[in-house]
Amino acid sequence: MNATMVTDTAKHYPVLLNELISIITPQHGGTFIDCTFGQGGFTEKILSYENTQVIAFDRDLQTKKIADKIFRNYQGRFLFKNKKFSQLNELKIKNEKIKSIIFDLGYSLNQIKDPKKGLSFNSTGELNMQMGLNNFSAKDVINKLDAKELEKIFKFFGDEKEAKKIAIKIIRERKKRKIDTKVLVDIIERTKKKNFKTHSATKVFQALRIFVNKEISELINGLVNATKVLKKDGVLAVITFHSLEDKIVKYFFKSLSENKSVSRYFPKTDQSETLLKLTEKKPIIPSNKELEENLSSRSAKLRYAIKKSDFYNFETDIFEKFEHLIEIENLDQKL
Repeated sequence: MNATMVTDTAKHYPVLLNELISIITPQHGGTFIDCTFGQGGFTEKILSYENTQVIAFDRDLQTKKIADKIFRNYQGRFLFKNKKFSQLNELKIKNEKIKSIIFDLGYSLNQIKDPKKGLSFNSTGELNMQMGLNNFSAKDVINKLDAKELEKIFKFFGDEKEAKKIAIKIIRERKKRKIDTKVLVDIIERTKKKNFKTHSATKVFQALRIFVNKEISELINGLVNATKVLKKDGVLAVITFHSLEDKIVKYFFKSLSENKSVSRYFPKTDQSETLLKLTEKKPIIPSNKELEENLSSRSAKLRYAIKKSDFYNFETDIFEKFEHLIEIENLDQKL
């Protein structure tokens, strides 16, 4: 799940690469976890420095071909897991000295252009949006959930102002014919006023993608489990591409850097004041040079935090804070 490239022929362009490298300092060696391997841009850059090891995750089955190539080039220093990053705590790495864990929550152009995935509103054919290791598709969502449920998904995951109207029209339309990508785009375009800056279907497609891939609970569990396995002075770095992701990351970092952290297993005398340290409160954004070279990086924000203490289990209210979003994700139980 790495950020998009400029053109079909352009080389893969990991967003905010230089900024990230300056934060995680692989030139000094160490073990790194790349939670969103994608096209392997960050992983390859880290491995280009001596004395580094990378453990990489990606739920997309197609990324294994790229991972196999990197494995051949860096044998003994690279491990790839075709798993969701929320499962990273299942690795037997509790005692490993993990120097940094990185998340790049964007999508590669390869994924967006893949007609089978159906992530783009320019796609034709069936609605899908499955990134891998899924239990249902966008087709199931659009054809099985009721109007109120669809409205919630579009409103809270896509910030779509016309969520109710679009949901009602989908219910009417699906009684007459099968709703594929083209039909859904047509419904949205007939419902909304034309916006020349962004495509009318952008927000609905974002909402469906988040729902199908359970991206809210994935991110929250990923952040919690990454913080568990990270060692003292280790860096947790996250690149987000839309406001909902950024809101979750910002809250998680802020709450654990301002509120006293509580471990379930250590006596209170062993507690640090806070679990994380923020050296920069504002996110790092792409430079003008990067924006010129890769326009798709314009919405990218990089936030990072440093772990101050070595304890594994800790308490956080992140699940309660975003409970309303997790409840919407749980509508998938109706599918």
